[in-house]
Amino acid sequence: MFTFKLDPAKRSNPVRPAAVAGMFYPGDADGLRRQVSAYLAAPQSAPLSAQPSAPLSVPPEPTFKRAPGMLKALIAPHAGYIYSGSTAGQAYARIKAAAGRIERVVLLGPCHRVALRGLAMPSVAAFATPLGNVPIDQAALANLAGLPQVTTDDAAHAEEHSLEVHLPFLQAALGAFSLAPLAVGQATASEVAEVLERLWGGDETLIVVSSDLSHYLDYAEAQRRDGATIKQILSLELLTHYEQACGAVPINGLVLQAQRRGLQIECVAQCNSGDTAGDKSRVVGYAAFALYQPETNADDDLGALLVQRARRAIARHLGQPEPPVTASLASHPALSRPGATFVTLTQNGALRGCIGSLEAHRPLAQDVDANAVAAACRDPRFPPLTAPELAQTRVEVSLLTAPQPMSFADEDDALRQLRPHIDGVIFVADHQRSTFLPQVWEQLPEPRQFMAHLKQKAGFPANGWSSEVQLFRYEVQKWKEIQA
Repeated sequence: MFTFKLDPAKRSNPVRPAAVAGMFYPGDADGLRRQVSAYLAAPQSAPLSAQPSAPLSVPPEPTFKRAPGMLKALIAPHAGYIYSGSTAGQAYARIKAAAGRIERVVLLGPCHRVALRGLAMPSVAAFATPLGNVPIDQAALANLAGLPQVTTDDAAHAEEHSLEVHLPFLQAALGAFSLAPLAVGQATASEVAEVLERLWGGDETLIVVSSDLSHYLDYAEAQRRDGATIKQILSLELLTHYEQACGAVPINGLVLQAQRRGLQIECVAQCNSGDTAGDKSRVVGYAAFALYQPETNADDDLGALLVQRARRAIARHLGQPEPPVTASLASHPALSRPGATFVTLTQNGALRGCIGSLEAHRPLAQDVDANAVAAACRDPRFPPLTAPELAQTRVEVSLLTAPQPMSFADEDDALRQLRPHIDGVIFVADHQRSTFLPQVWEQLPEPRQFMAHLKQKAGFPANGWSSEVQLFRYEVQKWKEIQA
């Protein structure tokens, strides 16, 4: 990891001045306000998946279904307003109703001017635009302490336009808010997702990823390639190269989070510079997406279905009649997406079996069915469950987020970072591995005690430690039957 040194005079400046005002967008406040207001007030187009006559060739079949949930994230372009402002405006118009609710914006964009490994946050107190200063959320950025992929680097922000061009839209749509800006260089999707997870927050936090699509192709080729890229993003598939989108890295981090958290996505607008203010022989593509976080009841519906599936799978394996599944839940869209679950069985409060997957490697429906049967019949700590026992057995299903590596200097440092009752932990050392779900904190509430038992489970000394130790943490959603 490397950082850049700055001139002391620049370091002492508490405000990062606007770098591209007067170039990418109007430099005077009145002109900027009028232009942004016009983009926000433009008639909203139908989502592209329902608009086969749109300029871009998109899949004719529906590629999303909007859930009754909260708008949590946007992907929007960052070119000059005359080229992509109309597309960005379609995205930002969707958050105007959330003014007052959204208090913090986490903004990620690719770094165009400085070579950067990882993600860079600024040290300044505010970012300026002609519409005023936007305060940096220092408390939010402090949550990134200890992540090896994050540095403080003002040089990465000083001339970067991919973040700045979004601020006037946010100011016009939201009014007052604080900002957590991150310039993104070479990083993995998992590294970006880990940062987003720490900054995710609740209803008060909006995630914005900045990206254009293809660059400098002729109009017809841009239509073809951007259509394929849009289809991938709508399918929540990771992009494979920067030629698809200059912000492919932060997009992929958001896509991973969308997969883990069950977000649903729509493409709200697209065009290329040949449709707005450019020559059709050499265009840049743009698209805007909105991602929605399901309401709590949607999560509860999924949980009820997973518990039902687990019990049905066990009954089927034991040759018993399968309980009916709620018809309205049988086609839940999450079932076909990759998912990692643990199935826990108890009898009168005592453990009777627990088997699961630490990483998503198959569709969620297959994972919960297989782990239910394994918990009932293949947990080496218990004899196989019998048919007469099934009625007295209670089923619990935990849905895991992807494990994230922890960075620590020693065991004491690792223990300080653990979050009791939140973190599930994976311990790896010398080809030994073990895990505890977050539920184990109920029996082992003190981090050192929790870690000692986790080490023993792996066959490692309770008071031992090694430079080879690796720790990963994850979170779970869990659902339990009301009664067996």
